[in-house]
Amino acid sequence: MNIEQIYTGCLAEAAYYIESNGEAAIIDPLREVEPYLKKALKDNAHIKYIFETHFHADFVSGHVDLAEKSGAEIVYGPTANTTFKSHISKDGEQFKVGDLTITVLHTPGHTPESTTYLLADKDGKPYCIFTGDTLFIGDVGRPDLAQQGSLTMEDMAATLYDSLQTKILTLPDDVLVYPAHGAGSACGKNMSKETFDTLGHQKEVNYALKAETKEQFVMEVTDGILPPPQYFAKNAAMNKHGYESFDDVYEKGSNPLSAENFELMANQTGALILDTRDPQVFAKGFIPSSVNIGLNGQFAPWVGSLITDLKQPLLLIVEEGKEEEAITRLARVGYDNTIGYLEGGIEAWKTAGKDVDTVKSISAAEFEGIVNEQPDIHVLDVRKPGEYEAEHLEMTATRPLDYINDWTAEVNPKETYYIHCAGGYRSMIAASILKARGVDNVIDIAGGYGAIKTTGLKRTDFACPSKAMKV
Repeated sequence: MNIEQIYTGCLAEAAYYIESNGEAAIIDPLREVEPYLKKALKDNAHIKYIFETHFHADFVSGHVDLAEKSGAEIVYGPTANTTFKSHISKDGEQFKVGDLTITVLHTPGHTPESTTYLLADKDGKPYCIFTGDTLFIGDVGRPDLAQQGSLTMEDMAATLYDSLQTKILTLPDDVLVYPAHGAGSACGKNMSKETFDTLGHQKEVNYALKAETKEQFVMEVTDGILPPPQYFAKNAAMNKHGYESFDDVYEKGSNPLSAENFELMANQTGALILDTRDPQVFAKGFIPSSVNIGLNGQFAPWVGSLITDLKQPLLLIVEEGKEEEAITRLARVGYDNTIGYLEGGIEAWKTAGKDVDTVKSISAAEFEGIVNEQPDIHVLDVRKPGEYEAEHLEMTATRPLDYINDWTAEVNPKETYYIHCAGGYRSMIAASILKARGVDNVIDIAGGYGAIKTTGLKRTDFACPSKAMKV
């Protein structure tokens, strides 16, 4: 028996490879499927099944491409409905993978079709469960993503409670829990950095599993849920109805362009120029109107949150050799319309004599000096609401990056704005977007709130209401 968790940190996503006696199964594969095919080839195994725990909202699964390339059967749980060939299983249905038995446990609540797969060893002993977004380490799946008809978020949470109580918590305590996500995913609110655990330990430490009543469970699970990123529903639809081949997406995007052709392509197509370099490198020189979302952070989720059109043509600025990574990570969240990248990077652009723009970036110490001289300056904190409420500078307005498309209309393009996040990644995204939208005077505070805390500026560590922004 071979069970391998394949964890992708930038998406906080876990796929699984299972092999026994020359037969293999994949659970919740990512968009690029070659790694699974290579594993099976190495083990001299045939991929028999592709098990999907539900219609994922935060990434595009690789099930359609993998089925075509491997001949494997795609399996969903009860009530699922797809427009491609798949096997919709029954609750309790069993599948054999070599000596192993995988049993379908229909566990609705996160979504109606959400399913947990129970794996038993060759002796029939329950060994592990693949819980998808039903049960995480430290949390459970959010119940607000797939409400149907008159069903409310609270109704789905109540259904999730029943699924956990009747299908999962009745299993032996030594059963391993293998979820689809870990800390950093927007599919839950309290996920652990650990990516697996025993069911018995989760009963002791998972707040949701310790709820004494259904009413308490519903209240705790639904409390404090932020609106889902805009791309979630679009990714779920792609997973349900199919998508363009990843090979075709990659071929289209792997198009090296000279500075002249890059500029021409941008003008002809209306493409968004996405600069994936490190924030502080970007600040020193970039193509005017380009947006910075660095590959070294949660690149794909931020693209999904901020670029509202999945079909938006994209032109890339990448560090040398990072083209494939950028195209792949975009495709993982459904952005399949990358049409090329600047060959030679920003240096080729400068060599061609093209215009460049910059973002001024100052240290926390410099910022402190400015504040002491000009206490009425505009300072935007683009961290998440919970981060701001925990602790912030008294003088800052909360303007979460997640909702920048909602609040940019409030910004006066004639004013100067100082921007910070926690460490500098998100603030540069915000600065680049504001610059692209005509707000020229934006200044990034390098190191973010972490650096600001080392200054003598007044801050608070208690929750307080959002401060109105002066414009």
